[in-house]
Amino acid sequence: MLRPSRSIIKLKSPREIGLMREAGKVVAEALGRVRELAVPGATTAELNDAVAAVFRKYDATPLFLNYPSPTKGVRAFPAVICASVNDAVVHGIPSRRPLQDGDIISVDTGCRLNGWCGDSAVTLAIGEVTQEHGKLLQVTRETLELSIRAMGRCEYWSEVAGLMERYVKSQGMHVIEKFVGHGIGRDMHEEPQVPNFLSKALRRNDIRLEPGIVLAVEPMVALGTKHVKALADGWTIVTKDNRGAAHFEHTVAMTADGPRILTLPPDQE
Repeated sequence: MLRPSRSIIKLKSPREIGLMREAGKVVAEALGRVRELAVPGATTAELNDAVAAVFRKYDATPLFLNYPSPTKGVRAFPAVICASVNDAVVHGIPSRRPLQDGDIISVDTGCRLNGWCGDSAVTLAIGEVTQEHGKLLQVTRETLELSIRAMGRCEYWSEVAGLMERYVKSQGMHVIEKFVGHGIGRDMHEEPQVPNFLSKALRRNDIRLEPGIVLAVEPMVALGTKHVKALADGWTIVTKDNRGAAHFEHTVAMTADGPRILTLPPDQE
C-alpha cells in the first residue's frame, strides 16, 4: 500500500522482531480465514468481516481501516482488507458482489499488536481458474519465495530485485512498477521503499540487507502490461489492459541467522 518517502531505516532488535512476529501470527490467522471462506458465492465484504473478527479477538488494530488517501477529495480507506479481483492489482474495496467461479482475488491486510505491525497478502483462485491465471498465481508466489531465499545470500536489495524481475520476465509476465514494498515496524510504512525490479534509482540508494532490517516484500505481477490506472473510487488500481494481476506479500526480518518470515502461520515456521 502506497510509497513512503526515503529517510533513515529503523533497525529492529531481536526482541522487537519477536514482537512483530506476534502481530504476524494474527495476520496469518486472518488470511487463513480468508482461504477458508473464499469460494464461489462468497462476497469480499464477508471476507472483510471475517478478518475484522480475527483482529478483534486479539485486540489488534487494523492497519488499513481509515488509512488516509494521498489524493485530495478521496475518502479514507473504508475496510480492513484490500480485496482486488481479477484485473485489480491492489487497494480494491470490499463489496457485496459475489465471487464467481474462475475469479482470482488478492487479499492484503495488516494489523498492529502491542505497538508492532504485520502486513501480508495472498492471491487465491476461486473455484476452477484458467490455466493462464493459475500460472500467474504460481509465478507471483514463486517470485516472493525466491526473493526471501535470496535475502539470505545477497548483501543488497538490488541483487534480489534483479532476480525477481528476471524471473517474472522469463515467464512472459511483467512486474508492476507503480507500487512497491516497504519497511515496516511500529508503523506500517517505514523506510525504505522496496521495489520488485531493478532501476538506476535503486542502484543509487541501495538497501543493505543487514540484521535488524524488516521489510514488507510484495511482488505484484501482471499477465500483460505493467501499466495501471485508478478506478473512480480513488483506491482500486487495475491493469490498463484489464488482464489479470496477482499479489503475494510477507513481512520478512533479517536476522543473524538469515531471513525470518514473520507472517507465516505458526505450523509453517
